[in-house]
Amino acid sequence: MSYVGPDFEPPHPRRPHRRALTVVAAALVPGALLGWVLYEAMGDSGNTGASGNAAVRPSETPPTISATNDDKPPGPTPTADSTSAPASSGPLKGKVVVIDPGHNPGNFQHTAEINRKVDIGTNWKECDTTGTSTNDGYTEAKFTLDVAHRLRTLLQKQGATVKFTQDGDRPWGPCVDERAQIGNKAHADAVVSIHADGAATGQRGFHVILPGKVSKGAANTAPIVTPSRDLGERIAGSFVRVTGSAPSNYVGNGTGLVTREDLGGLNLSTVPKVFIECGNMRDSKDAAQLTSGAWRQKAARGISEGIVSFLRG
Repeated sequence: MSYVGPDFEPPHPRRPHRRALTVVAAALVPGALLGWVLYEAMGDSGNTGASGNAAVRPSETPPTISATNDDKPPGPTPTADSTSAPASSGPLKGKVVVIDPGHNPGNFQHTAEINRKVDIGTNWKECDTTGTSTNDGYTEAKFTLDVAHRLRTLLQKQGATVKFTQDGDRPWGPCVDERAQIGNKAHADAVVSIHADGAATGQRGFHVILPGKVSKGAANTAPIVTPSRDLGERIAGSFVRVTGSAPSNYVGNGTGLVTREDLGGLNLSTVPKVFIECGNMRDSKDAAQLTSGAWRQKAARGISEGIVSFLRG
């Protein structure tokens, strides 16, 4: 998701500096703090606008950017208002997971509707945005749906009942407040909103967005702050391990975790919920990953394993 839109205001990037950073990543122990296994990352020699970790070395050449469908999840998908048929058994049997694919492929044709202001508790923001895209035109909306489909398949195999907020089956939306309500009404055990960022070239890596403590209007996140952080830490740890991606080098101070109090999708949630920005679509190296079907499968698996870890406790 680009930082321009209803739920995102431009963050203040860290002051640039030129040095190699080391990030440690490891599998998370339930209830423990996020750890990292040793991950060597060198800053892009052409990047003068950000500092921190880069996911690949400067000598590596990114492939041509065009979305691929290798490892494409099979079969049609249910509508956003239907739930999946869970597996007969598995560690997540009886658990409900709501997947929130960011944006909608049809939003760009409904600017009046998505520009309508909605109450997010702390203030009023636009219903939704079109999202961002790679320089070659692969849209965030297509990316989020693809990862969501892959994620659903993995979670169903673990026995979970899975619900979408939208599956490209409606002309636009839903608005950010409705997205939150879908998770609330489902009494979801976990909700994950999938996005990709639209930051500046050279700003790389993923980050998981956690709800801050908000109590204003319809927003009261106090009950979900702690479990949402646990969910986010587990997803961040497994995402590093499975995808090999480094945490963001422009927000989160290298932790891959960012706390926000201005996101309607989080402010209005009454169940554990996080956002994940899987990478930066406007950076050529991140875009090379985001447009790869094989990498999107890894992204889905990283998110899935974090959810499974959280729900099993």
